[in-house]
Amino acid sequence: MKVDIVESADLNRSPNANDHLLVRELTHRINNEFASVIGLVSLIAARSANDEIKQALSGVTSLLHNYAGVHRALQMPTYGAIINASDYIRALCQSIRRARLDHRGIELVLVEHPLHMHSERSWKLGMIVSELITNSARHAFGGNGGTIRIELSGSGPIAQCCVTDNGSSQGSIRPGDGLKIIDALARELNGEIFHRFGADGALSVLIFPVSGETPQTKNDSLINDNPVCRRRAVCSPEPATRYLSNHES
Repeated sequence: MKVDIVESADLNRSPNANDHLLVRELTHRINNEFASVIGLVSLIAARSANDEIKQALSGVTSLLHNYAGVHRALQMPTYGAIINASDYIRALCQSIRRARLDHRGIELVLVEHPLHMHSERSWKLGMIVSELITNSARHAFGGNGGTIRIELSGSGPIAQCCVTDNGSSQGSIRPGDGLKIIDALARELNGEIFHRFGADGALSVLIFPVSGETPQTKNDSLINDNPVCRRRAVCSPEPATRYLSNHES
């Protein structure tokens, strides 16, 4: 009887249940490892009598805290709920800004519109946004600083996320693992993403259904008609613009 019960439970699981369990367990272990390393560095700093060493280790601890914050913001939700995706993306962007952008002089601007979605879809959107910010920070600016702008909006069943930067791409961009991950996540959202790279900056536009039930039709005109993403396929009035690198802690 016990075997029958287990088999019955397995039949009721979603196809991705085991994958989700594995991701959550790996996330939990990585969080524990971050905490362990932060504790060790803090202990060494406390035992040191050298002020320069203390200061240097304090900087390391702060950086580890910031990277741990990004990791926590990107962890898979443990329960399903409808959340405001804009709130989630704002918290994620604040973590990324502290860990990866501030020390390089890169400003992060978020233009928000309320957008309520399932928590798991918001998580996948967050991973796309994180990868796009990472790509811009890595390839667009060199050591000169710049601005990355994110706009998230929705109208009815359709949502759009636009990520731009004012950097410059050196030569043609070959798809790497980051863009492959982004494309795969866009398909997970039942959406499409379009990229444009050039000397005056990069543009990525993600269009997807809020609920996941409406397939999208490929339409390159969203980029061709407006390379700076100001004329949007979907829009909402009175967005909240946040200059995260200046006003958000």
